[in-house]
Amino acid sequence: MNIVKQLSVFLENKTGRINELARILGENGINMTAFSTSDNPEFGIMRMIVSDAERAAELLRASGFGVNISDVLHVYVPNTSGALSRVLEALASHNIFIEYMYAFSDGDEASVVIRTGDLGRSIEILKESFPSEC
Repeated sequence: MNIVKQLSVFLENKTGRINELARILGENGINMTAFSTSDNPEFGIMRMIVSDAERAAELLRASGFGVNISDVLHVYVPNTSGALSRVLEALASHNIFIEYMYAFSDGDEASVVIRTGDLGRSIEILKESFPSEC
């Protein structure tokens, strides 16, 4: 488990805008390792973890994208039934609010990106709750 930098990119709901973002990053050797998109009628938000957050933000801003960088918690959990629930229960039992999260799994492990109201306390709680896994 660790804290990583996440980009939140604001996108007009327009055909090809996500491709433009992906092209800019790809042409500059920046790899997207995780992402999530959400939208409303006016715009969308693409949240992503990339190989170089600062450089990606600079490139995207220069191309007219609105970009914010924030810290998020990256947690690895076993890719088994109930593993995510145990992590979320540990946080909830200490009144940690989860603003949003996204995840993916491959093989025996799942990666979960979590934005909480208190990242430092979230790490403390998870280290206390799962000492052998952190």
